[in-house]
Amino acid sequence: MQEEHFIIREPLLNSQERVLGYELYWQHVAKTRRPSDSEIVALARFVADQLNSVEPGAPLGDQILFIEASPALLTHEVLNALPPKGVVFALRGADLTAPEAVAAVQAARAKGYGISVRDIALANLDRSLLPQLTYIEMQVGTADFVGQVQHYRSLNMPSLRMVARNVGSWQTYDICAQLGMYAFVGQLHLAPRPGNRSKELNPAQAMILQLMDMVRRNADVKQLEGVLKRDAALSYKLLRYINSAGFGLGCEIQSLKHAVTMLGYSPLYRWLALLLATATTTGYSPVLMQTAVIRGRFAELLGGGFLPKNEAENLFVAGMFSLLDKLLGVPMEDVLEKIQLSESVTQALLSREGIYGPFLALAEACELNSAVVDSMATSLCISAKQVNQAQMSALAWAQTLKL
Repeated sequence: MQEEHFIIREPLLNSQERVLGYELYWQHVAKTRRPSDSEIVALARFVADQLNSVEPGAPLGDQILFIEASPALLTHEVLNALPPKGVVFALRGADLTAPEAVAAVQAARAKGYGISVRDIALANLDRSLLPQLTYIEMQVGTADFVGQVQHYRSLNMPSLRMVARNVGSWQTYDICAQLGMYAFVGQLHLAPRPGNRSKELNPAQAMILQLMDMVRRNADVKQLEGVLKRDAALSYKLLRYINSAGFGLGCEIQSLKHAVTMLGYSPLYRWLALLLATATTTGYSPVLMQTAVIRGRFAELLGGGFLPKNEAENLFVAGMFSLLDKLLGVPMEDVLEKIQLSESVTQALLSREGIYGPFLALAEACELNSAVVDSMATSLCISAKQVNQAQMSALAWAQTLKL
């Protein structure tokens, strides 16, 4: 049953280091064996339910979802609930040996779904099937990796895109990018880009921290507007976030005063935290910023059923700030010296303890595909289904911000 498994997401990056989408799979199964057809169908059904639970339209925008599949899934009725736009079914080379599997691939492509294949031997590949494939996945580190890349490039098929798997470092990413790979899957979403990193906050970051401190002290809104007017770009960006669908407002906010009048000061602190994470210009990759946003929302949703609304909002800030040292290129202790946070948030950031710490630690564990996710969720009385729903909701919510 799907409730027994936890979903793991791995970002797919393009050659500009931006997130193209995510690969989704069951954690428990992936570590031991290939999932059964029933487990594959359960994953597809869960994803379909989540995509259809939000407002009509593409809930993940232009992003792609790679979902592990088998030939049986391609002929299952659950496909009727999955939107073809952005959904890619990931098969294995051994799946394509039977004539009925080839027919299932052709039918899925006719409906508009993408098809990806991994673990395939070039010698065994039916060349007539190539036009039906949209992605070829290759494992980085295999002896013939470069040879495989060169072979597929020689086919001169622009519609067949190459995906590098198990990209574990930015150095490997650069090598794969030079080889012309289209997308990259691996543990890059928590690693700052190597290079020159400033140890000082830039002017925009310093201004946002000043505003956050003023909000904490309930400064007059005119004083806040006076500070924000010094940077028109920041002011515009802040209002754009406030008006995003992610905050669910029923009308357009025209000014900072309008926002405070309608919603009070507490949400303003949250928006400024989001603005701070996106105000850096060096020493990070876009995927790191998006991970911080998703982690903040994920942690907030995990705690939403247990904590009062204002406490859950603090979880969003804690989740965002847990990657702030990497985003700003400043040690966490230095970050905490520059802004006054509540003791509970500080405790969560430094030791993952206190009222917020366990929720933040669970959100992190899901990103790392950690074996302790199950025990951590159980200790919080949160089911796997609740964790999975919160994670998918956080992904969709981040898309509404149009980062």
